[in-house]
Amino acid sequence: VQLVESGGGLVQPGGSLRLSCAASGFTFSSYDMSWYRQAPGKERELVARIRSAGGSTDYADSVKGRFTISRDNTKNTVWLQMNSLKPEDTAVYYCNMHFFRDYWGQGTQVTVSS
Repeated sequence: VQLVESGGGLVQPGGSLRLSCAASGFTFSSYDMSWYRQAPGKERELVARIRSAGGSTDYADSVKGRFTISRDNTKNTVWLQMNSLKPEDTAVYYCNMHFFRDYWGQGTQVTVSS
């Protein structure tokens, strides 16, 4: 299993970023995919999850209405569109797949600051 995130960076409050996660080494279309984040000094938290067929999603209350998770099972890719970013969204964002254990990407840094 390999998960490779990209798309992080520095953005001003109110701005947008789109994170990508390219997956390989497993049957992507068969598994739910998630985005987590971890801010300095805090525990890793679930941000969003999308079911294997892509029809059902869940979001943390803190990002509802601002973030959108999506996937393309033909491209083995999951995205996280982040709008109206706030300084408290600053964190390392990780792509995740769970099959008997958690699999993680290397993470991508998102910094929201003026």
